[in-house]
Amino acid sequence: MWDDAFPSFLIGLREGLEGGLIVSLLIATLVRAGAKSRLPQVWTGVLAAIALAMSFGAVLTFTAASLSATEQEAFGGVLSVISVAFVTAMVFWMRRSARSLSGEIRHKVTEALAMGAGMLIVTSFLAVGREGLETALFLWTTARAAGESAGPLTGAGIGLVLAAGLCWGLYRRVLKINLTRFFTATGAVLIVIAAGVLGYGLRDLQEGGMLPGKGAYAVDLSGSIDAGSWYSTLVQGVFNLMPTMTWVQVAGYVVYLSTVMTLFVRGVRAAPSAKPQAAGKAPGKSEAATEAPGKPEPATEDPGKSGPEEKAEPAAQAPGKSEPAAQASGSEPAPRAPEPVAARRRRPVWVVPVAVVAVPGVLAGLTVALSGSKPAGAQTVAVSETECGKGFNAPRPGRQTFQMHNTGDKTSEVYLVDPATNAVYGEIEGLAPGTTRDLVATVAGGSYAWRCVPTGGKAVTSQAVRVTGGSGARAVVPVSENDLAAPLKAYKAYVGQGLATLVTQTRKLSDDIAGNHLDTARTDWLTAHRTYSSLGAAYGTFEDFDKKINGRADGLPGGVNDQGFTGFHRVEYGLWHGQSAEQMKAPAQQLADAAAGLQRAFPTQTFDPGDLPLRAHEILENTLQFELTGDADQGSGTELATADANLSGTRELLTVLTSLLTSRAPHLLPTVDADIARVQKLLDAAHQGDSWTPVDRLDAATRARLNGAVGQLLEDLAPIPDLLEIRKSA
Repeated sequence: MWDDAFPSFLIGLREGLEGGLIVSLLIATLVRAGAKSRLPQVWTGVLAAIALAMSFGAVLTFTAASLSATEQEAFGGVLSVISVAFVTAMVFWMRRSARSLSGEIRHKVTEALAMGAGMLIVTSFLAVGREGLETALFLWTTARAAGESAGPLTGAGIGLVLAAGLCWGLYRRVLKINLTRFFTATGAVLIVIAAGVLGYGLRDLQEGGMLPGKGAYAVDLSGSIDAGSWYSTLVQGVFNLMPTMTWVQVAGYVVYLSTVMTLFVRGVRAAPSAKPQAAGKAPGKSEAATEAPGKPEPATEDPGKSGPEEKAEPAAQAPGKSEPAAQASGSEPAPRAPEPVAARRRRPVWVVPVAVVAVPGVLAGLTVALSGSKPAGAQTVAVSETECGKGFNAPRPGRQTFQMHNTGDKTSEVYLVDPATNAVYGEIEGLAPGTTRDLVATVAGGSYAWRCVPTGGKAVTSQAVRVTGGSGARAVVPVSENDLAAPLKAYKAYVGQGLATLVTQTRKLSDDIAGNHLDTARTDWLTAHRTYSSLGAAYGTFEDFDKKINGRADGLPGGVNDQGFTGFHRVEYGLWHGQSAEQMKAPAQQLADAAAGLQRAFPTQTFDPGDLPLRAHEILENTLQFELTGDADQGSGTELATADANLSGTRELLTVLTSLLTSRAPHLLPTVDADIARVQKLLDAAHQGDSWTPVDRLDAATRARLNGAVGQLLEDLAPIPDLLEIRKSA
């Protein structure tokens, strides 16, 4: 999470500090002018700016949610490029305008005081609003790049809190910071981060079809760099540099970084040469000197500014000193707030702040409503045996939300389908009578109908409607039990052969222990355990036999000494903890008996065909949880051998599902095969002859690569359960 948090932390800290300095200058100017009563107007403008920034973020989020997948990529890419432009402009603006910022703010506040309360609110709103909009846009972009990670919001929150603390310290003169150096250093880092955001945005534009070269890779290190390692994750999160980058991405990154950084560095070097010409600045006086606590100027003023303008203004008029005296000293009298007119009708004090803060939120809500974030929300579609699809009209292309209302008396499943192919675009399971739930689906050119399947009833299909135009709709061709019948038969035959082998191997293991051949028993134990571990897709079918054969000591009252601890892991514990053959004889015989009992029972056991696609993901999920953490080890150190057997079992399962997967996701299996080959290579490297390297003896880099490779394989296997889920829509 923290690798994703750093860019947002930096932007939150920098933008928060900029905004905080502006607010501090506004407050200091009013205090000098003797207009403390006008401070609520400043805070009203500040709150309105914050509300505008948050509303802007909401508009971006809801607008993106209303688009198709391709349109979302294009939308995100455009905003990424815009955010880079804003950040770049902000970096150069702060470097160029820092010296005159204090004077500009004072001048604007003086004018606003003379023009009334409304102008003071507008002044503070405009001064802070720009920073807020920049922050919202950049944070939205980085949050989108981070996916589900909470890092960007966490980092931004920490940065803003720290910025608020720094501003408070500067204003109260308890803190001294060389802000020129701070903004220079953070500006350079932000340029590097912005280059990565630009590269990410260009990739989105390619995915959205707005730029060519989607498949033309300039860099492809996916085969040599572990995408899940800490260093890879850090580089991706902070700099948005990916193991694979297209020529367009690389060109954009290099051109932006080299050009913008060169201009920025030149500007920084040119700044010192201009300092001696500053009016009234004493020779040899450093910038930091203007920030020293105790100066009459507010500590929040820009550190680089000095000269007559700064020294001519007293921080506050000395007690008893008249205005003429102040004028005689060479300084202008502090502006005074206009006296209130007694006859003027006064509005309640809460009306203006509430109205100003609420307006951005109301406008955001109207924008979201008018942008069509939920354009099909008015379509309430009936679900029942007699009214299936009632209220359904042809929707417009794009991402749509349908309100599905069960008007019948039975819990139902409902599917948005192509009636010609039975392909499913969206579904809701378990819609109870009288309830309403939203179904979100992307609609493009084609034919659409609703299929309602009440519990215990027959499927009912509504009248079809035709949609023209649009793109990005993705449908899943439903799978029936009949479709899985052939793969199930083939896999059951594989399991049957594996159980026959297991019975032979466990009997030999038992004989080894009975004959006190413990060294041979250790070798035969691993052989038999690998055989059982390769049958992972059938574990749910084995019922109580799985606990007898491969149970663990976790949760047992007596732990490894509990009578209920049986099977492979019990024998493993004895073989690698110095127990005698006599102590292990009974557990080994129990294991052999359980294997034989399973072989006899398996032909009559119920094997749910829906388990096949589920186990394609779950086998290696358990491997990552138990074997690759070492939690399942009882002393043999052969977790990687078990992981290898689990990988073989997954490969066999995918083999029987090949025909169904190829017709539904033709690009999935080649990707998964490449992932499996990568994991297999890492496992083979830990295997020397008959010995396997224990997980806890792997070096950190190797272990990270293995975990990352298995994690990537699991991610690519994740769609299989949904693709091959047995649906009643067919």
